[in-house]
Amino acid sequence: MEMFASIMTKLNDLVWGVPMIVLLFGTHIYMTFRTKGIQRYLIKGIKLSITKDDDGDGEISQFAALTTALAATIGTGNIVGVATAVISGGPGAVLWMWLIGVFGMATKYAETVMSLKYRVQSKDGRMLGGAMYALERGLGQKWLGVLFAVLASLAAFGIGCMTQANSISTACYENFGIPSWITGIFIAVIVAVVILGGVQKISKVCEMLVPFMAIFYVVGCVIILIMNHDYVLPALKLIITSAFTPKAGFGGMAGFAVASAIRFGCARGLFSNESGMGSAPLVAAAAKTKNPIRQSLVSMTGTFWDTVVICLMTGLTLVSSVMKNPAVAEAMTNKNVLTFAVFEQIPVIGKPLITIALALFAFSTILGWSYYGERAAEYLVGPRVIKLYKLLFVVFAFVGTVTSLDLVWSIADTLNGLMVIPNVIGILLLSGVIVKEGNKFLNNLDGVSDDPIPVVKTRFDKK
Repeated sequence: MEMFASIMTKLNDLVWGVPMIVLLFGTHIYMTFRTKGIQRYLIKGIKLSITKDDDGDGEISQFAALTTALAATIGTGNIVGVATAVISGGPGAVLWMWLIGVFGMATKYAETVMSLKYRVQSKDGRMLGGAMYALERGLGQKWLGVLFAVLASLAAFGIGCMTQANSISTACYENFGIPSWITGIFIAVIVAVVILGGVQKISKVCEMLVPFMAIFYVVGCVIILIMNHDYVLPALKLIITSAFTPKAGFGGMAGFAVASAIRFGCARGLFSNESGMGSAPLVAAAAKTKNPIRQSLVSMTGTFWDTVVICLMTGLTLVSSVMKNPAVAEAMTNKNVLTFAVFEQIPVIGKPLITIALALFAFSTILGWSYYGERAAEYLVGPRVIKLYKLLFVVFAFVGTVTSLDLVWSIADTLNGLMVIPNVIGILLLSGVIVKEGNKFLNNLDGVSDDPIPVVKTRFDKK
């Protein structure tokens, strides 16, 4: 088992190494230029996110699709992942995370266009989409679609379920002394109640939960930044300069090279916002929208909120706190301890605040990924697998709270990275179609698509 764990760790390092960073960051930059800077439509995307397209084809609102996707992406990576980047790459890593978010909006837009362009309608009226349908219908490469679906359906159990549940149970035990099995039962029951209600129930919960948890967490960051007001500008300066020039250590830590800042900033940024991974388009395909471009602009804002706003807030909070109080640096060898040490600067409510924020972020990720995995499994096996998949997801949520998951983290992280490959192949090879769709609707976002959504009759349907 130790040998297998060692192999998986090395494989994970390889998958999320320099080639993956170059592939994803390169795709972000390429699609930014290919779409002529689609990021300039950010404000429009935000406005569209709260606009209902009741006459559009779909199952849930554009805002519900966005918040469900955000539920999956705004997770422990925004809290723990940023701390990992700062510990391993220094303060400069924060700027590289931010740049990944800025350019990553173009890739999130592109993969969503691809998903909605090639989505289909099941015989019972549900909208199905995602990279697998685009790879099959757009490129005619079903084997790539199958590969993506296999990776997504398996990754959901790990990074989207067990690891998130474990984060909740660990935080509750370490801070409130609640036994893991009690937390596990509670999580399993709540998850079952929500996901058994289908995408409508999941999206309704996410519509309420995501704005609350994001504001709740950001308020905590703002309080700390106010407490650290004399160090905010110096921290911002340090983040910028450290991103491009080697810097001596801060807070008693060793110095950081530019290469480390780039590597860990990009890797954690990519992991946090999932742009290029093909996950968010799985739920975007269910949105009620008049044309593919409207929902794609809405989905693009998810990367902005996740990385450009929340990750930057976290990074600035961590760096300014270490500069103000070097004693906090004693926790910098442990990403979880560092984050809690920073928030404990807030008297009385600091520890409960970060514990609740972490629990909400992790729980929302479980809900979002349950839908991702379910859609991928349905593509592979058919609708008959849905109930079984949901049941297994609930079971794995409980198991995750009472099991050591170092190996699971490594396997799940690897599967997430491998999801990128078929998805990015689709984005790059279908970039012409993506640009054509943009040219068709960007100047008339209220226009209704005249492309019919096919009602699929698959080998899974009863004759």
